Amino acid sequence: MNAREPSFVTIASRSARLRQMLTSNELEFLMEAHNGISARIAREAGFKGIWGSGLAISAQYGVRDNNEASWTQVVDTLEFMADASDLPILLDGDTGYGNFNNVRRLVRKLEQRGIAGVCIEDKVFPKTNSFINGEAQPLADIDEFCGKIKAGKDSQTDEHFSIVARVEALIAGWGMEEALKRAEAYRQAGADAILIHSKLSRPDEILEFAREWAGRGPLVIVPTKYYSTPTEVFRKAGISTVIWANHQIRAATSAMQAVVKEIYENQTLVNVEDRIATVNEIFRLQDADEYSEAEERYLSASRASGSAVVLAASRGKGLEAVTTDRPKVMLPIAGKPLLRWLVDAFKKQGVNDITVVGGYRADAIDTAGIKLVVNERHEQTGELASLACAVDGLQNDTVISYGDLLFRSYIVRDLVDSEAAFSVVVDSSSAAESGANQSVRDFAWCSSADDRGLFGNKVLLRRVSSNEADVKGEAPHGRWIGLLNVRGAGCERLQAVMKTLRARPDFDSLDMPALLNALMEAGEEIEVQYVHGHWRGVNDLEDFRRAGDFAHEQTPLAKVDAAGGAAQ
Repeated sequence: MNAREPSFVTIASRSARLRQMLTSNELEFLMEAHNGISARIAREAGFKGIWGSGLAISAQYGVRDNNEASWTQVVDTLEFMADASDLPILLDGDTGYGNFNNVRRLVRKLEQRGIAGVCIEDKVFPKTNSFINGEAQPLADIDEFCGKIKAGKDSQTDEHFSIVARVEALIAGWGMEEALKRAEAYRQAGADAILIHSKLSRPDEILEFAREWAGRGPLVIVPTKYYSTPTEVFRKAGISTVIWANHQIRAATSAMQAVVKEIYENQTLVNVEDRIATVNEIFRLQDADEYSEAEERYLSASRASGSAVVLAASRGKGLEAVTTDRPKVMLPIAGKPLLRWLVDAFKKQGVNDITVVGGYRADAIDTAGIKLVVNERHEQTGELASLACAVDGLQNDTVISYGDLLFRSYIVRDLVDSEAAFSVVVDSSSAAESGANQSVRDFAWCSSADDRGLFGNKVLLRRVSSNEADVKGEAPHGRWIGLLNVRGAGCERLQAVMKTLRARPDFDSLDMPALLNALMEAGEEIEVQYVHGHWRGVNDLEDFRRAGDFAHEQTPLAKVDAAGGAAQ
């Protein structure tokens, strides 16, 4: 059997589940989807069924909801949706795409593709969306429409396949009596449920219809216009099923408009990349299980799973007012601890083995997703003493990082992609340009300045100093931001240099710049990755305040919209 052809068991299962939803004593919900990925998203959210919206499917093709997309194109789209999700799909079948014969063929083709049911409306083919000048749209003859229903029911081979009759009399302004008369005729013709539609912003017509209908059969509604009505009202009215009819396509449209506008106006991806779904999330939604295997086949076998060591032993000078009961790395930044921003940024780039060196109030560090080691002498020692607590365990490619950093994701991505044994990130912007605190003193001198118009030129680190007096001579090329990547055999060479430094009497006072300078004195080349801003260090209360603004810029667009209240 072709992999794209669902078995009869799958077909029956889906159609039976939709029929159960229509006839259930509980209020059920269908979520709009218009392609495979939106169908999978609806399933992951927990919905039990999908509405194959005619408006949404036509919109994703970029055509009007006037039967401009052919019924075969719609059915092809449904096939991808059925492949992507095992949920039952009720198709918005417009008028049935023609007369009784078109309906017969449509039902057969839908059953072949595992679609659970179709909803047809009593308007004239070709139809126009009900919310566009609905009063002027003619309705089908009742007997003719009943013939479509009968033809569809006679054509189905699956006893559970459902035909829902959509009554447009209220939309067209024909009144309640006409709506009830049509609904009863359609029920007697064999419709498995009635969809009653209204364009009012209040549910009055729908509730009146439900009272008069008095449970003669399953009743389906689409509250697009009267969305503010509490769902409990529908439940008490005896409604069978609620269709959320177009909200995925509308949400996607809003997000695409915002992102495209941002990219066009700023001519860069930097401002949006951290706020949209990752490429890996798209791979996951595509069910690309073979991707990991492909990585092993096609990517360099020498690239092991990434590791990181985060130096987080300090309380933070100038932050005493907010670190009474926690270390600096646990300060809340835009809703989550500083350390969690750092850990999440590493994990996003495949750096999953993360060791955090704690010290002050190490007991307050959240250890989820990390390994914690403690520098018990943190009050008497410096950064290298903290690194020494973890350095002997280095085996894989490792990023060594200060624990008070926030940065755009591309910075770590590019750093871990470096083939150099040692590489560092240097910010070539001024403190005023980047918004960094003027107290950051890890000045860096390099083999050449940052020429932002050229890429691919190899730049090497020459010296790092936190001594302001050093700056009075040759101007530095930037500031080291606190990220060092160690690759392959570089791990053993770094351990050897650390062993030499440990023998020095002043080892307890040494900082990370001392390690970088010692590596260069030992003959190691340290490649420079220049950046121009796009990071923050948290060194005092002013940095702490500004870090929240920076972090909010990395918040995914969907979360921003949710926090601010999505537009109706």
